[in-house]
Amino acid sequence: MFSKSNLLATLAGFVVMFLLGYAIWGVATADFFEGHTINNVMKDQPDMLMIAISNLIAVFALSTLYGKWARGHHSAKEGFQFGAWIGVFAGLGLGLLWYATSDIFDMTGQLVNGVIEIVFYGIIGVVIALVYKVTAAKEKSA
Repeated sequence: MFSKSNLLATLAGFVVMFLLGYAIWGVATADFFEGHTINNVMKDQPDMLMIAISNLIAVFALSTLYGKWARGHHSAKEGFQFGAWIGVFAGLGLGLLWYATSDIFDMTGQLVNGVIEIVFYGIIGVVIALVYKVTAAKEKSA
C-alpha cells in the first residue's frame, strides 16, 4: 500500500486532479453549469485546503485500487479504462442518485457532469498507470 509506485502515482495524480479539476469545473464549464444549476449550494470562497486534502485522499485510494486491479499490466489504455469505470461509478451512478434525491443540477447538467467525470477520471487513471509503469520496473529490479 505504501510502495514507491503507489506514493509517486498518488503525488502525480494529486497534482493532475487538483489542477485539471479547477480547469474543468472552475473555469471551462463554470458558465455551462451555472445555467443548469437548480439550487446553488457552492460556497462563495471554496476551502482550497479541504479540496486539496480530499483530492489527496481520493487519489491515494484510486492509486491503491489501481495497483491491485492492474496486476502488473500498466499502460495508458489500462489506466484510462480503470479511471473511466471510476467515472461511470461517480459521475453517472452517484450523479443520477444525486439527481434523484436533490435539486442541484437539472438532468442535462447532471448527464454532462457524468460524461466529464468519466473523461476526468480516465485521465487521472492514465497518470496513475504511467507512474506505475515507470516505477514498477525499478521496484522489481531493486
